[in-house]
Amino acid sequence: MEKKIFAWLEILFGHEAALHWSVWATVIAIALIATLSYVIFIRILIPVVNYITEKTENKWDDDLLNDRVLKAFSQLIPAIIVAVLLPGSLNLGAAVYAWTVKLTKIYILWAAIRLIIVFLHGLQNALDKRDLLQRHNLEIVRQTVVLFVALIGIIVGVGILINRDPLAILTGLGASAAVLMLVFRDTILGFVAGMQLTVNKMLGRGDWIVAPKAGANGEVLEVKLTTVKVRNWDNSIVTIPPYTLFTDSFQNFQNMRDSGARRVSRSVLIDQTTIRFLDSEEIEQLRTEGLLVEENDPTELNLSKPTEENNLPMEIKRDERIVNLGLLRRYIEHYLEHYPEVIHSGNGWEDLILMARQLQPTAQGVPLELYFFTSRTSWKPFEHLQAEIFDHLYAVIPRFHLSVYQAPSSNDFSNN
Repeated sequence: MEKKIFAWLEILFGHEAALHWSVWATVIAIALIATLSYVIFIRILIPVVNYITEKTENKWDDDLLNDRVLKAFSQLIPAIIVAVLLPGSLNLGAAVYAWTVKLTKIYILWAAIRLIIVFLHGLQNALDKRDLLQRHNLEIVRQTVVLFVALIGIIVGVGILINRDPLAILTGLGASAAVLMLVFRDTILGFVAGMQLTVNKMLGRGDWIVAPKAGANGEVLEVKLTTVKVRNWDNSIVTIPPYTLFTDSFQNFQNMRDSGARRVSRSVLIDQTTIRFLDSEEIEQLRTEGLLVEENDPTELNLSKPTEENNLPMEIKRDERIVNLGLLRRYIEHYLEHYPEVIHSGNGWEDLILMARQLQPTAQGVPLELYFFTSRTSWKPFEHLQAEIFDHLYAVIPRFHLSVYQAPSSNDFSNN
């Protein structure tokens, strides 16, 4: 190529000018050819490829042959052109020629590595859009492959510069393994922990996790090679090393979200001095208020009207001595069974327990725990449901001649 340019320069400007400018003219010509190839690819081939991918029904080609991948590939074409034309077209000295070859090889290496990295990023985005792989930590896999490709690229690049076989360089690095382990400690630990979290499906983007030691209670935003980013419910961001989550315990609520059933386990303290048998008049009063009915009465509880229409089926014998706390427990269980957004076994679900039970008595009273599951899994609706049910519980407890324990205040002592 240089000879042809020299001949043209000699015809146009003379022999002396051709000797002086032929090398630079050749360099400029090669640069123009490389630039022209890049412009042609950007202006013509990329729009054509985009047009074809948009017309196809398959969406994989849209994701994999995106603009970033095509532009990265377009940078590889000029690199190859420069590598092919530049060394063989110039009449250079041995040293200059050797460095020219090295630099062009490094340029090709850089363009190839960049193409691989951009393609992997596009592949991850394509996989993230598929429902099957949405919760998998593909970011860790991508970052691991990118790190591996970058290290290989660095080793090959160094080998090109010093004229050494890359395998020989890897052998030499083996002697420095202890230093490398220290330098890349967090990366190596993050890789191992991240792969364990991914393979065991312990963590994924969008999961709600609670990690008390890390101060995390919120939704996972990113799972990367060396960091897990969590947005707490107060909108603060917590960054946690993956190996911290792997070595310490954390709670993941994603299975609860996926199942559509969230547990409520909450108790109220009953003043044990108010627990007693009810006489017939008190039982009749409860029956009149719709809190219980005769045995085998088919009328069911009506949650919307807390009046005598709220007949609660109970198996009550007229000569049976009834404890008010027992009636309250049975009333609450029936109330929960008929609450619209409380779910339990026998209602299309299995192994979902619903009960009102006594816990171990304390100095503050007898805890009455409500244990059930609700279809409201989001935080705000879940809290509203708990409030609605316990509002009703607090209001109905006095109807059974029971009292909720409350520690005496200074006003109680002053009144006495």
